[in-house]
Amino acid sequence: MQPSRPIRSAGPWEYSLWLFTRLSGLGLLLLGAISMGAAFLMGGRSLLDMPAMLRWMFFTNPNHVVNSNIPDVTTGWSNAFWQVYSMLLIFLATAHGFNGVRMVLEDWLTNPLWVAVLRTCLFLLWGSGLVIAIYVILAS
Repeated sequence: MQPSRPIRSAGPWEYSLWLFTRLSGLGLLLLGAISMGAAFLMGGRSLLDMPAMLRWMFFTNPNHVVNSNIPDVTTGWSNAFWQVYSMLLIFLATAHGFNGVRMVLEDWLTNPLWVAVLRTCLFLLWGSGLVIAIYVILAS
């Protein structure tokens, strides 16, 4: 039985993107565990409900919990470490997600022109999303 389309060989670039997807997934789990532990240590376990805790966990923005009962929340979260941490989390999450979308859509596209258009559109969306996310992190 012949495949309906030719199978393209995966070069070193595809392998590095495959490896990045696996490692970024593990990194996201590790970063989520670290921020949940920090939220528990800073008083979130007794003063926040679960949705607020998850917002605090995945986007460490002091404005998410400003209306809670936790005193001086902005001093614990609004420093350079948590801003860089949030940027790393956003970079890994968006790169992981957009790479997954690229891989799924490229499995269905056979025309090289459409593959090039897809890659360009995804790269532009990813870059603009990162710029907006970094602006939000640094402005808050």
